[in-house]
Amino acid sequence: MNLYIRSNWPLIWASILAIASLILLSTDTTSAQTKAITIIPEINFKFVSIPAGQFIMGTTNLQQALADLPEPKAAMIDDETPAHAVSFNSSFLLSQTEVTQKLWFDIMHSKPGPEENWQAANWQQLPVVSISWQAAIDFINKLNQQSEQYHYRLPTEAEWEYAARAGSTGLRPFSVIEMDEHAWYINSSNDEVQPVAQLKPNDWGLYDMHGNVWEWVSDWYSPATYTERAKAGITPVSPKGPEQGNKKIRRGGSYHCPPHLIRPAYRAADSLDKAYSVLGFRLIAEEK
Repeated sequence: MNLYIRSNWPLIWASILAIASLILLSTDTTSAQTKAITIIPEINFKFVSIPAGQFIMGTTNLQQALADLPEPKAAMIDDETPAHAVSFNSSFLLSQTEVTQKLWFDIMHSKPGPEENWQAANWQQLPVVSISWQAAIDFINKLNQQSEQYHYRLPTEAEWEYAARAGSTGLRPFSVIEMDEHAWYINSSNDEVQPVAQLKPNDWGLYDMHGNVWEWVSDWYSPATYTERAKAGITPVSPKGPEQGNKKIRRGGSYHCPPHLIRPAYRAADSLDKAYSVLGFRLIAEEK
């Protein structure tokens, strides 16, 4: 160590510490902005503030998506195209996890789904399943009758995908080799439903957006939705999907799904009375 460094070492060391502190402060601030958590006391449930912004909805690389399928057939995923821009002018609160059995029981005082789920030691942390779209709406209506501060609803399909992508692009927000760290699916779940929030959250702090249980959204299903938006030639703001239909959309895949269904752009739909043991939902909360 030369004479200058030795004589000025205290000042140099102080500067290093100051720079390190600024880096840590900047990192912490960014983390707080991207993972702003709100606990709503009236239901004791966590919600994440999803920032306003714009994203590309749907599949941008059809060939890559086809290569991901076990038996490539364009007809299986052509309702994911054309990819198109969607905007959100305001932030929104999305539940950090799927609705759990505890929250369902607190509101509905019933126990839908497999009996063993309710007999499990960790039953309160399991996502509620075997929920039809209409049952989810019944739950939300009852919750809204009891709520003084918030109005609850299902997310739209666009809100769901925007939140699932969390600023990412491409086929998935994670690589295939990282899937076990982010999603409960057939290769990682032992083909069993898992407690919420056990794996890594996405970059906006949401858990289980991919896998564990399928999640109902509010939109009617139409295979032509994306084509019609592209023809309109404008960027839709907070789109709500078709005004009518005979099926509602579910997103995200489940613990029973193979890897190719665990993607943010993958679209599935069912009639309003379907209630599979792999099907649940999550909530959006809006201040009254």
